[in-house]
Amino acid sequence: MAETGHKHPNYMAIFWYLAILTVVEIAVIYMPLAKFTIGVLLCALAVTKAALVAMYFMHLRFEARTLGWIAVTPLAIATLLVFVLLPDGFAVLKKTDTTQQPAAAAPAKH
Repeated sequence: MAETGHKHPNYMAIFWYLAILTVVEIAVIYMPLAKFTIGVLLCALAVTKAALVAMYFMHLRFEARTLGWIAVTPLAIATLLVFVLLPDGFAVLKKTDTTQQPAAAAPAKH
């Protein structure tokens, strides 16, 4: 077996970190917080879990920095896309908001 040049990570430790993060995600869902805050927390936890998987199970931690940048680039593009599309999403939400009832039409004066 060829020497890989790096120490193998403790896969069970990574497994337990991922399991703990999953439990924290489930706990966040039931916290009495605003939906936006819950969404931000869940996204942050998901990115953390994805980074752990990429770094250790995909061995990106032991690769050249160039490969790391190649892996991070789609995340940056996806984040940019979300921020570019947010105004359109809010515009559609505002147009389709049914809580605002139109004012009653005033009687026409002839």
